[in-house]
Amino acid sequence: MAGQSNPHLSIFSAPEVEFLAEDEVVEIVPNIKMDAVNMICGDFGPFFPQIATKVPLWLAVALKKRGKCSIRPPEWMFVERLTHVLEAERESPREFQPLPFHYVEMSKLLLDNAHEDIPDIYMVRSLIEDIRDVRFHKVETGLETISGRTHAVKLKNLSAMEVNIVRPFMVRALQAFYKHDSPEMIQQPESTVNRRAQVVDRGPRNIFVTVTGLNMILSVVAKSRDAFVVNNASFGAAAAAVSTTVMNCSL
Repeated sequence: MAGQSNPHLSIFSAPEVEFLAEDEVVEIVPNIKMDAVNMICGDFGPFFPQIATKVPLWLAVALKKRGKCSIRPPEWMFVERLTHVLEAERESPREFQPLPFHYVEMSKLLLDNAHEDIPDIYMVRSLIEDIRDVRFHKVETGLETISGRTHAVKLKNLSAMEVNIVRPFMVRALQAFYKHDSPEMIQQPESTVNRRAQVVDRGPRNIFVTVTGLNMILSVVAKSRDAFVVNNASFGAAAAAVSTTVMNCSL
């Protein structure tokens, strides 16, 4: 089942996130005449030689592997656009530039399967890797600067793969914080029973609220294109763990 391949490391594996990205629409130029393709997700075609049409990425890759079309790279995959994005990412240490939600997975699929259709492919590959590294460094740096009074951080324009890497560390860290901070986990002698009422009366703990709210927030991240990461003063440890993670979906 999707999302259950490795529950200890990530909600989704890299191939599962890539599978979701294959529904993104790209433009192809067929070199054959073919009737419309009727699928559960919709009808695509008919196809005519040298007449561009839009299809899901999975269909474009399938036709490309059979030599029946060429794939036009999206506008954001040209050198000029990527260079501008990289410069903007470096100039704005607290902001993420808008990119397709599945830009990492889409670029990997296109670079692997349609390399002859992408102008300046080596430069494009290098720029995408640089952009990915700069953006992930921003996430790591942001986690290290969180203070004890921080309740939540909104990371706008984060991509699917970036969310998928950061999310498990945040969830596990918060769960550990709540477990060790819970009064039920602390053994107290009977002589201090009266103190327990004071502990309970301090009101709801922020950790409990953030843990229960985190799953709800993360469940809508794919629709809102914003990643919400709830934090605690001890997130420096989580950030250090994130920094040692290598992205499985490498270009």
